[in-house]
Amino acid sequence: MNAEQIIDRKLPIGPFVVQDFYTPDELARNIEKLETAPAKYRQLVENLSDEELAKTYREGSWTVQQLVHHVADMQLLHFFRMKKAVTEPDYDTLTLVSMDGWASTPDATTAPIADSLLLFEGVHRRYAYLVKSLDESQLARKCYHPVRQLWFNQAQAVAMSVWHAEHHLAHIKLALGRL
Repeated sequence: MNAEQIIDRKLPIGPFVVQDFYTPDELARNIEKLETAPAKYRQLVENLSDEELAKTYREGSWTVQQLVHHVADMQLLHFFRMKKAVTEPDYDTLTLVSMDGWASTPDATTAPIADSLLLFEGVHRRYAYLVKSLDESQLARKCYHPVRQLWFNQAQAVAMSVWHAEHHLAHIKLALGRL
């Protein structure tokens, strides 16, 4: 596999590109994507064998099982960050976690994916509900992402969260030979 193919496998839907502004229609589409993402995951992975759950999308990558758990974990983190941003005026730097560390814990490597599918579904219902309830000033609330070295408002954070779910869905499809 050459360098270009490796990049294509790392970023199968391309990198996240933040827009300066999201229209109400764009935000509504992103909310709809939040609401429908868990069902897409469930449809793709709920009946996989242990062998399929152990597949990877490229050498050295996380397994399908780890990806499912990772997405549930990180989408919970995205919801948590938004709740902090809109309720705590002094919350201006996003909470970070060790993604590789989290993907290596026993619950991420051996727990049934059904648990994370339930978590993902519940979090996204709450997340979408919260986003729909935000007013313009709450949507405009910015926080700094130390890894990306960017300030994100909450509409941009939703777009990043949607990209994240779609990005790893594509990884799973690659691993399963369905993309």
